[in-house]
Amino acid sequence: MVTTRPATASGKEVTKQRELAYASIIDKMLAREFIPGQFLSQRQLVESTGLPLGPIREIIPRLESEGLLTALPQRGIQIAHVDLNLIREAFQFRLVMEKEAVQLFTRNASDAVIKSLRTEHEEMLALAQSRRLTPEEEEVAQQIDWKMHNTFIDAMGNNIISTAYRVNSVKTRLINQERYTIEGRVAPVMQEHLRIIDAIESRDPDKAIETLSEHINNSKALALNV
Repeated sequence: MVTTRPATASGKEVTKQRELAYASIIDKMLAREFIPGQFLSQRQLVESTGLPLGPIREIIPRLESEGLLTALPQRGIQIAHVDLNLIREAFQFRLVMEKEAVQLFTRNASDAVIKSLRTEHEEMLALAQSRRLTPEEEEVAQQIDWKMHNTFIDAMGNNIISTAYRVNSVKTRLINQERYTIEGRVAPVMQEHLRIIDAIESRDPDKAIETLSEHINNSKALALNV
């Protein structure tokens, strides 16, 4: 009879360090400590993250399979380039996933959840229209932006889709950093979001898909034209 042993403390620690290595590298990409296109050695990743070489080595294939970096023989590890191909693919992925998500959200979301989305968008829009926002306030606006899209995706209740979407979100945030930001654009972004929320409130899935698609395509156009 074969028995399954519970994970040992050392096994759990290895898994924990592996996940810490993954999260740390992602965080440093988003904080622009690692720049798109930059070459790094495994030693530099160890020094930067403060984690052992073992979990760093183990996490590289995962990051490579997700398209966030490339391991090149004799050259090292290259952070993903923000190029036209990445932009097109990342936004196409968003469009496919979010059209399905917003359709289901429009049909199934509670009035309370929709009202909460509306309130925070209207408050931020009013602030942006009243005066110049501080960098901290623009960061809050950016979080409101991402939160709405994540809310649509997570409401599907599909962990596979949510995980894949989060990986793609890293790519879109890298694109934002390289090509355009929300700075100076808070009011129009909030207005586009509110048009989507209007359609959701009216329980009109087709209109929700239309307004969401317009919003995503506007962002894609900005990224391609900068």
